[in-house]
Amino acid sequence: MYKIAASLQLFLIALQYTTSDVAADPTAVNYVTTSCRTTRYPSLCVRCLSRYATSIQGNDQKLAKAAISVSLNNANSTAGYISKLATSSGLKPSVYQAVKDCVNNMNNCVTSLYQSAQELQKMAQSRGQNFEWHMSNAETWVSSALTNQNTCARGFSDGSIDGPVKDAVIRRMNYVAQLTSNALALVNRYALRHKARIHVP
Repeated sequence: MYKIAASLQLFLIALQYTTSDVAADPTAVNYVTTSCRTTRYPSLCVRCLSRYATSIQGNDQKLAKAAISVSLNNANSTAGYISKLATSSGLKPSVYQAVKDCVNNMNNCVTSLYQSAQELQKMAQSRGQNFEWHMSNAETWVSSALTNQNTCARGFSDGSIDGPVKDAVIRRMNYVAQLTSNALALVNRYALRHKARIHVP
């Protein structure tokens, strides 16, 4: 069974309490909707992030962190699900190997997303080259997470692997990959908007 570190567990629990219990104001929701147009899956982006609109309040850094948090939460759940599959009896050797490899990929994915969230947190107190350093790290970690997700999915591309296990894994991996793709787009957007602001004469 996949287990997360205590610090990561606290991070995910904290995320649950950032959701606004009251209706977000239209301006805050509009900011999220407009920002999501820069992602590859805008409808999914709006659906997942509009609930955080009140706490985001038009802040690029908070938007990027919320996107990473949503991706992290889902990646962690998927890692646990796939770990359970690895203990299932009756799996064909090829399916078992693909599942086992995917467990490693998803463990790495969760770590990468957590690291990216940590970098974004550090950026809130950083300036100049230090900010750029943390931003580059955050982008690298999210890209790494996406690579691990895609590697997991490719492990099931062998024609000899078929059936409900493959279908279940691919379905979950596609969803998490879409969330992570959106998170990367919003992190990149944050970087570009920050650079544009500091170069305004």
